[in-house]
Amino acid sequence: MQLSKLSEKTTLLALVLGATLICGLPLLLLFKTGLTSDGGLDLGPLMEAVQSRSVRSALWHSVESSFLSALAATALGTLLALLIGLTDIRAKGLLVFLILLPMMIPPHVTAIAWIQALGPGSPVLRWLGLAPELGSTHPLYSREGLVLLLTLQHSPLVFLLVRAALRSFPRELSDAARVSGSGSFLMLRRITLPLLAPSLLAGFALAFVAALGNFGINALIGIPARYTTLPVLVWRRLASFGPDVLPNVAVISVILAVVALAAILLQGVLQRRLRTSLIGLPQDPLAIALGRKRPFVEATLWLFVAFVLLLPTASLLATSLVRTYGLPLSAETLTLENFTEVLWRQSVTLRAFANSTFIAGVAALVIAVISLFLAYFLAHRKPAHRTWASLALTQSEVAFAVPGLVMSIAFILAFIRPLPLFNISLYGTLWIILIAYVSVFLAVGLKPVAAAFLQMDGSLEDAARVAGAGFYRRMTRIFTPLAAPAAASGAILVFLTAYNEVTVSALLWSTGNETIGTTIFNYEDGGYTTLAAAMSVVVVAATILIMLTMNALARRVPAGTIPWKD
Repeated sequence: MQLSKLSEKTTLLALVLGATLICGLPLLLLFKTGLTSDGGLDLGPLMEAVQSRSVRSALWHSVESSFLSALAATALGTLLALLIGLTDIRAKGLLVFLILLPMMIPPHVTAIAWIQALGPGSPVLRWLGLAPELGSTHPLYSREGLVLLLTLQHSPLVFLLVRAALRSFPRELSDAARVSGSGSFLMLRRITLPLLAPSLLAGFALAFVAALGNFGINALIGIPARYTTLPVLVWRRLASFGPDVLPNVAVISVILAVVALAAILLQGVLQRRLRTSLIGLPQDPLAIALGRKRPFVEATLWLFVAFVLLLPTASLLATSLVRTYGLPLSAETLTLENFTEVLWRQSVTLRAFANSTFIAGVAALVIAVISLFLAYFLAHRKPAHRTWASLALTQSEVAFAVPGLVMSIAFILAFIRPLPLFNISLYGTLWIILIAYVSVFLAVGLKPVAAAFLQMDGSLEDAARVAGAGFYRRMTRIFTPLAAPAAASGAILVFLTAYNEVTVSALLWSTGNETIGTTIFNYEDGGYTTLAAAMSVVVVAATILIMLTMNALARRVPAGTIPWKD
């Protein structure tokens, strides 16, 4: 028994120290570099940065675009969730899958697809005779264009939150309103929307922070539009001047981190004030009959899905099938040369696919294992265990909430020097990207597992202890099998997110350690548009294939394994 207690304490200590080393310490070094000088607090560099015209402009652009896109994403995501969650429209499962698909596609691929879809050289629009005149300004290269793409990218996040909230409402609420003679719109205005307020606020905050740290869309749309945001300003300075400007970009990163954390803290305060306690078991929401309006509503939904998915995807595919961007797609111009180039001839793309598959897979596996143990302690009956586990949880949530580019700067500061004792530097290697993935995405994999442990009956552990099972035996024989579906769910989300991301790795990659995201971004940034399109098509196809495969396995795996399935 004493050995079992020692194993528990040792494991808990290792989890807390590990979270501190990969989540808390890099951020502490970032704030130390940005806010201290000669061992003491020094706000001079911060004030100097705030007074800089370029930093002030980038800060305003970041806040403005994030606020506007979060507002629009909240409205769009909520509308979609209400239509699918509360009405009797058909093919809801397929619609949910398609609405969530843009969230799984990398932001830089989204930007590339829409640039090619609406530009003067768009193969689809030229074929339809609707393309803007050659030489004209691209319609997306503006503040409004950037906000539009951020809205389309992040509205599925709001949709997920609001739909989950609707499914948790007791059915008695809507039944009582209908019995009292309330119509659908009155019930929506007086009951549903007020009760959804905390979820709407959470969705807005999530969309705001996601837009604030978004790099792919901000770079590919903002740079040509001369609408520079803070993540792009950090990337441009570090890419131009190298590690010598680390203290300067650290200060800018601190500003970005403070804005993100302030938004999350404000959301938490307001959410507590708006929270309403509900009595009753959650049931399927009331299906409001649309009557004669149903065909019109369904047609509008499918047109929206077609606009969001088919137009950019068709343009991306068409661009990948021509030799030069701007050529119309025809039998004479059709070629598979770009796919041959990225899949067989270019060593950098093959290396990028291998690197991303390896580090995303390893990160997902490591996070799944960590989550099983950390979630156990978060649900532990001993307050001391829960307190220490909460410390690790808080650090992981902060690392996830802070924009990915900020975490990249933090990791450069933490690992640019050789590691003590080992005299090995991780900077410029694949391992620093792997550790950054574990740090940034730990909160993603942990949440479903923590929820699963909170639902387990405490008598399971009591019975195992009485039977003489030690800590690791209890974990492997009882808790791991029960929490495996939740751990698999989190691991799938981590893999899909890390496999395609560019925000975290944008400043950490080096020659020989490219990722899929950085390779596509560099192709587009370097003017190799057709190669970027071909590689993007492969990535989108792989993402859809993974999601479809998991959908097909939904009936054969425990409930909760597939993140987007009920």
